[in-house]
Amino acid sequence: MLEKQLLKELQEYVNIHLTTFIYDISEPEINYSENQYHMEIEDFIKNKRKQTFAQVLFTFIDKKGYSDAEIYKKAGLDRRHFSKIRSNPEYRLGKNTAIALAFALELTKKEAEKLLSSAGFSLSDNDTFDLVIQFCLEKKIYDLHDVNQALNYFSLKPLLRVIE
Repeated sequence: MLEKQLLKELQEYVNIHLTTFIYDISEPEINYSENQYHMEIEDFIKNKRKQTFAQVLFTFIDKKGYSDAEIYKKAGLDRRHFSKIRSNPEYRLGKNTAIALAFALELTKKEAEKLLSSAGFSLSDNDTFDLVIQFCLEKKIYDLHDVNQALNYFSLKPLLRVIE
């Protein structure tokens, strides 16, 4: 068994060296870590970044063979609003607008989820509004008037057009 004096010296030795070790390398390590951290974040973003909402939207428009005017009219948007989506990559549209565009494009549920995800939205399984939207997508109910009637049935706000 080690003597008390030897244990005390050991404790002092460890404390001094730990403190020195931490102190000696802490500054360069922090700077290096910050630079490395920033590079890792940039690499992560570069590798994980998906297409923007506008890119996904216009890919679907082209794939489905629609014109821009057909889609924005069917979604209940005006030309200026649609133009903002097309021309401003930083434009943040609302969830209802994204959903209305998904219906205008007659997307499947999976396609609609991709479109919504590209705008930072999702359809939740615990929200009545989202469940009504999912139901309409699954049943291929794409007419906004019909979708709004389904929403109205649950006393929910309509998408973009007011129920007549």
